[in-house]
Order: sequence, then structure tokens, then C-alpha cells
Amino acid sequence: MLNPKTLVRWFPLVGATSLVLAISGCGGGGNSAPATNFSNATFQNGLALAGDAVDLSTGTAADRRLGYFSDIYYDATRKEWWGLSDRGPGGGLLQYETRVQRFEVDISATGSISNFRVVETVKFMRGTQPFNGIAPSPTSALGNAFDPEGIVINPKNGNLLVSDEYGPSVYEFTRAGQFVRAFTTPAGLIPRTAATGIANYAADTGNTAGKRTNRGFEGLAISPDGLFVYAMLQSAMLDEGGGNGVHNRIVKFNAATGTAVAQYAYRMKRSGEGQGISSIVALGNDKFLVLERNNRGIGAGATLATADKEVYQIDLTGAVDVTNTTLPTTEVFAGAVIKGDKVMDLAANTLTAIGNKSPEKWEGLAIGPQLTNGNYVVLVGTDNDYSVTQTSSGTQYDVFFRFTDADPFVSSIQCPIGTKSNCFLTSGASLTPPTPATLTSEYVLMPGILSAFTANITSYVKP
Repeated sequence: MLNPKTLVRWFPLVGATSLVLAISGCGGGGNSAPATNFSNATFQNGLALAGDAVDLSTGTAADRRLGYFSDIYYDATRKEWWGLSDRGPGGGLLQYETRVQRFEVDISATGSISNFRVVETVKFMRGTQPFNGIAPSPTSALGNAFDPEGIVINPKNGNLLVSDEYGPSVYEFTRAGQFVRAFTTPAGLIPRTAATGIANYAADTGNTAGKRTNRGFEGLAISPDGLFVYAMLQSAMLDEGGGNGVHNRIVKFNAATGTAVAQYAYRMKRSGEGQGISSIVALGNDKFLVLERNNRGIGAGATLATADKEVYQIDLTGAVDVTNTTLPTTEVFAGAVIKGDKVMDLAANTLTAIGNKSPEKWEGLAIGPQLTNGNYVVLVGTDNDYSVTQTSSGTQYDVFFRFTDADPFVSSIQCPIGTKSNCFLTSGASLTPPTPATLTSEYVLMPGILSAFTANITSYVKP
């Protein structure tokens, strides 16, 4: 039976645009952009999904709070949608059994969506032990620490493949959530002290090489034939510029053996502003979509500023294998993947329910079914971080927003998780916080946003 709190209201969006991929190239390596086979991405509508919705697991409301779209995947074989929750509220400090949600939406003839509902909650397990969002302890071993960020389904066996930020790792699970195996992470990506090789998977402290903390395998894609899996770091490694670097790594794995066969360089639009990638989606064996964004917009702890959320088409054809290459921090790397112009501008379509502003974390991207008019449905979703933030000492608070305010985070209200008492203003201003009744009538937890586009995709091969 469906939980009624997952049935949410639909809100119209404004500023709908139609975006067409240009032929000229930008960034990346090579002399030309990828051939146009994803074009005319046109916004249809969007849903604001309640921040206090719960999933179909058991436990307290806080334990069951629905974690929205760290990634989205459409299983074309079974006609199923999957939405990935990350490590849970608390930024790795709270106990949270990691999970994925299978969900359904109604899709109209034009590609608009309605009636989002969760139909299955699957927890990730190793035997009887759940994978947990708490940061690795000891920090030199992963154990069952897990921060899921990308998901695909292997068309050969139906198993779930999930990428992780802590490792960075790629794990395979059965459809019931049971651990099958871990792929072999290339040694150069492991976060470590280069001189000693000692890893710290929980933080950057002491690390001089490998992935940055919270910047592991963010995106995951699979080739249509199921032979290769592509995991993409969120941003540059510590020894390749860190927060000032502009090159991410895409690791190509043999799906059968779980070993890496190549690595490729992807050049981001910029460094700084928390720039990184959130998703990678296969269009074919060599062409992909990449969702790239900064950390501006509305969110729990985010700076509003100018939101920059863009989707690019890339082509690996001719890209150089950089497995044994140190990528430059800022200079152009000629062997990078070919990066075309943006094909979607997610910040251009705003939602009245959140004050016509862009959310910070657009993270999920998936190509869905084909409509009778020949276009494909494309769903894009946000990670709302469970609408929770924490102090430097680890104390956790719900964050309530009033989206009619100029900067909803600055004027937001924080309350102990699951309560509407003992609240205070995020800004620290010497004003009287609203009463529980006012909170209920004027403020809401940050919703998850799910937007529907349609696009023309030529030569598309579904996994």
C-alpha cells in the first residue's frame, strides 16, 4: 500500500524554454563537438515533493524521511524508475541505513508528469548488516560506510550498480539490495597520503592525492550492451588541483571483471563555486550526457547567488587514456573528451513553489520512455539533503524555508529534527522565531524537485 505522504502536489513552473544543441564546440579536447543526437530539450512541468515525506521502510519518521534524487535511472526493460537516496541526513554523522527507492509517475501524451509515488524501498545490505551513511571508522578502511550517488541497472542480469563517494567505489547489488561484489578502484583515485599510501576515506586530513572528500564517484553510466560501466568523479583530485582544478576523471570499467580498462579527462566549465558534475547518462557506446553544476541556489546551507546548472553532451571517441597521466590543474588538456555546447539549462525553468529560484543540487538525470510523437521523456531531480543541516559539533537540525523571502536560507528557521519547538533563526538575527503554528502555515522543509523535459534523441540505444 502506498504511503499517502508520498503523493504530492503539482506546481506549475515558469520560464519554460526550448533548448537546441549547437554544433560548435566548447571546452574539452578535439576540434569539433559531438554529432548532435540529443536536441530540442523542452520543459514540460515540474513537481515539488514534500520534504517531510517518508519512504516504505520501518522505523521513526526521521529514519524513514524520503531521500530524494542523488540519481535517477529508468530501467527500460522492466519499465521501472529508480531514485537513489544518499548517505542520509547528518552529513555522515547520523546512523542511516542507505537505500534506493523504486517509484512511479504518470506521464501524459506530451511528457508532463504527475502522481509521484514510492512503490518499493530497498536497503543495501551485506548479509544481515546494512550499509550505513556514517563516515568510515577507522578512517583507513571503508567497512560498510556508504554514500550512494549514482545508479544504473545492468541489462545483462538486472542487478543494481551503485557508485559511492567514500571510496570512491562501485558496488553491485541484487535487486533485493544484497551485496554481490565491489569493483576494483584504481589505486590513483584512493584518497591517501602519497608518501605513505595510508588512506583517509572520511576526510581530507592528511591526504595529498586521490579524490577529495565528498567528491568521489558522483556519476554512473552503463553502455547499452552492458559491457562497460563508467564512473565519474565529482571534481578534480587533490593532486590535480583539488578545489582549483578543472579536470574530472571518468573511469571505464569492464562490467564482467569489475576492473578499470581506461580513464578519461573531462574539463569543467570552471573551478571554484563548488563546481562539479552530478550525473552521467549514456546515449550510446561513446556519447553521454553530463550534468554539471555549481553549489549556488536554494538549499540547506547554500549560497543563493547565481545558480549554474547545465547539461552537456560529450563524446569519448578519440579521448586519451589518462590512467598514467597527471592532469593539469588549469591548463587545457588536449586529450580530454570532446565536450559540446550545453543541451539543457536547468536553472532556466523555475518553480513557483520555491519562489521561482533554482535549487542548489540538481543531481538526478535519466532518459525515460519514448512518446508516441517520437520524443523521449527526460527526468531531472534534486537532492534536497533531507532539509537537514548540522553544526560544527555535529548537532542536527531541520531547516524550514519561506520561499517568498528574497534569500530563503538566510531567513530560514532551524529546529531540532522532527520538532517545531526550540527553534531559532538561521541568520542568528535577534528576532523572535515563529511559533509552531506560524511555522506550519508559512514555512516548509526543502522539497525535492522532479522536472520533466522531452527531447529528440537520434541513434539512441537503450541499455
